[in-house]
Amino acid sequence: MTDADVIVVGAGLAGLVAACEVLDKGRSVLLVDQENADNLGGQAYWSFGGLFFVDSPEQRRLGIRDSHELALQDWLGTAGFDRPEDHWPLQWAHAYVDFAAGEKRSWLRERGLRTFPLVSWAERGGYDARGHGNSVPRFHVTWGTGPGIVEIFARRVLAPGAKVRFEYRHRVDELIVEAGAVTGVRGAVLEPTTVARGVESSRNATGEFEFRAPAVVVASGGIGGNHDLVRRNWPTRMGRVPNQLLSGVPAHVDGRMLAITSAAGANLINGDRMWHYTEGITNYHPIWPSHGIRILPGPSSIWLDATGRRLPAPLYPGFDTLGTLEYIAKTGHDYTWFVLNARIIEKEFALSGQEQNLDLTERDVRKVLSRIRPGAPAPVQRFVDRGVDFVSATTLRDLVAKMNDVPDVEPLDYDVVEAEVTARDREVANRYTKDSQVTAIRSARNYLADRVARVVAPHRITDPKAGPLIAVKLHILTRKSLGGLETDLDSRVLKPDGTAFDGLYAAGEAAGFGGGGVHGYRSLEGTFLGGCVFSGRAAGRAAVRDNG
Repeated sequence: MTDADVIVVGAGLAGLVAACEVLDKGRSVLLVDQENADNLGGQAYWSFGGLFFVDSPEQRRLGIRDSHELALQDWLGTAGFDRPEDHWPLQWAHAYVDFAAGEKRSWLRERGLRTFPLVSWAERGGYDARGHGNSVPRFHVTWGTGPGIVEIFARRVLAPGAKVRFEYRHRVDELIVEAGAVTGVRGAVLEPTTVARGVESSRNATGEFEFRAPAVVVASGGIGGNHDLVRRNWPTRMGRVPNQLLSGVPAHVDGRMLAITSAAGANLINGDRMWHYTEGITNYHPIWPSHGIRILPGPSSIWLDATGRRLPAPLYPGFDTLGTLEYIAKTGHDYTWFVLNARIIEKEFALSGQEQNLDLTERDVRKVLSRIRPGAPAPVQRFVDRGVDFVSATTLRDLVAKMNDVPDVEPLDYDVVEAEVTARDREVANRYTKDSQVTAIRSARNYLADRVARVVAPHRITDPKAGPLIAVKLHILTRKSLGGLETDLDSRVLKPDGTAFDGLYAAGEAAGFGGGGVHGYRSLEGTFLGGCVFSGRAAGRAAVRDNG
């Protein structure tokens, strides 16, 4: 007796996409999730909605010349695949770039996707042509941000008459394995809760359950909300494990299903590959524990370490997330500083997350156009006014004094900071410079969208006309697992011997977004939501095909 044709564990984006594929084949789905119905869509709901497209009409309209070959060169140079277990991640990388340069955009648009017309340039790299980073802008923002892309697939599973059953507040504790195949799930029924989306919920159990199906898809996410697991998997190559972390994801992103699936016999690989941001700020209005928000910075702020010394090239804002994280981890401190001014924050600071971009989330053109008004964007200004990590002053000396008053910092020597800022300011006095950050700023302004809406003209940080001065204490912000359950190109979970685990599939972050690590060591950004879509689609299709 089965409860459905396919059980999907996790009602985030990858799970929703897999469920939609099953429904489209006329089969039934049982969606199991430990949270309540308000959390449908999982982490994707909270996202900015960035999508990685290659040679899109939006790119071409902005004069961007992209290609499959250039995108693959960037992906492989960024991933740095170097392990025997990277066999399937490499296959997934090729397949994903094919998807991004091919049907991805049209397939999503057929289902209702719309994107903002300006394409952003994330992870700019700053190395050579075969190194890390996007050679061209590729970050397309969903019109409606994260909720907009979740809505596309939630609408299908919530449609009247859909052959789908939801079991919320059901925590899977075990995969049922019989005769070498996964045939269902067991676990605990958690007490009902009415807490809002993202808020940490009770784990009190009120009963038990067992569900059966010929196919189970694990789409339960990663480990970013579980700091103990983050620290346990911290890469040895980075040295010291941070003492203080902010969370970029809710507490339910706890990694439990990865251990459960591994215990059942699945192969879990690349656990030390993670994607954590270095521009985290403390949320003055937190939703989940240690809630942090990421600054999406333009390239002009001076980035100082905890001692007041400038980070080395090319560790500039928005260039190399992992390289910056590795540098910070080796400094012996868990934080850094941005030093900037009002002119920079007005144009170059945005915040990640749908709730920090309600104009785009609500698809309100009038509010989007209001971004061109003088002053920092309203969500940013609220952090300047209320955030514990922001200080402002009219002189650099006063700014450093206020930086030293921020909680839990090492005292800065004014002379050290002054020397770094003054040296950088001298480099913008004419068109010529040896400072590669200033060169990068000028290069970025060759891109029309950056010049108009994202990057200020080079100027002295201490120019009184550009003031006041602003400093921001930046924290490490946990976010994504880049490793996960090893899968083949059909999202079938593999055992340690490389054979397929019958009846078991994985998608999204639980599968390292495909293969157990499609990104390798680094991400080009805009690839996480698309990875959920691509791997979820493969899992749903294969689960139906393999089981009659």
